[in-house]
Amino acid sequence: MPTVLLLGAASDVAIAIARKFSSLGYNLQLAARNAERLRILQSDVVIRYAVSCSIHEFNATDFNSHASFFDGLPVKPDITICIFGYLGENELAWNDWQECLQILNTNYVGAISILNVVSRQYVVDGKGIIVGISSVAGERGRQSNFLYGSAKAGFTTYLSGLRNRLFREKVHVVSVLPGFIYTKMTEGLQLPKLLTAYPQQVADTIYYAVVKKKNVVYIKWFWFWIMIIIKSIPEPIFKKMKL
Repeated sequence: MPTVLLLGAASDVAIAIARKFSSLGYNLQLAARNAERLRILQSDVVIRYAVSCSIHEFNATDFNSHASFFDGLPVKPDITICIFGYLGENELAWNDWQECLQILNTNYVGAISILNVVSRQYVVDGKGIIVGISSVAGERGRQSNFLYGSAKAGFTTYLSGLRNRLFREKVHVVSVLPGFIYTKMTEGLQLPKLLTAYPQQVADTIYYAVVKKKNVVYIKWFWFWIMIIIKSIPEPIFKKMKL
């Protein structure tokens, strides 16, 4: 069976994705900044689903380590899913460059750094699937999260360009655009119930997108139409809105 590499495997969404793919017989490579946190998940999927599962140290913002990290994997993955992210606090980041840099480096620079490494290997192999989890926040800047949104906008554009670049190389790139998700990262936020997905829904959608080789998928289909409406609001009106 194919091997799936999960980058940022300690998150709630990553755990759901790991269980989804392993339940269907896929082997796993779990990567996170603190690999020890992955031991329980590793044991669970190995015992429950009888798949191979290795764990690896990976730091999204240690860019110089990314090439050696990927080269050191015992088996090159058939599918790479980039999950890691950092929401941060917009007002704090606006005033504190270190917080701002953490948002930009985690959501944009770090993702591009490792996926450049992965995609070059996939070109050599003549095959591979890359899944990048971006966000609808990147589709139009809003006052409440324009720094996080700008990083995700850059990542979405990168994935689109990478998909175009790699098409003739037989490498497929999937862009995943979630809206709100119930996770540890969003704890404490008042999320609209109808518009918020659970990690399992994200995992199911990603598996479907990989199997069907979708290009762009939204978690909860109506986010596509919501963003069409938001993007169509004229700027003179939009800039006065509190979003």
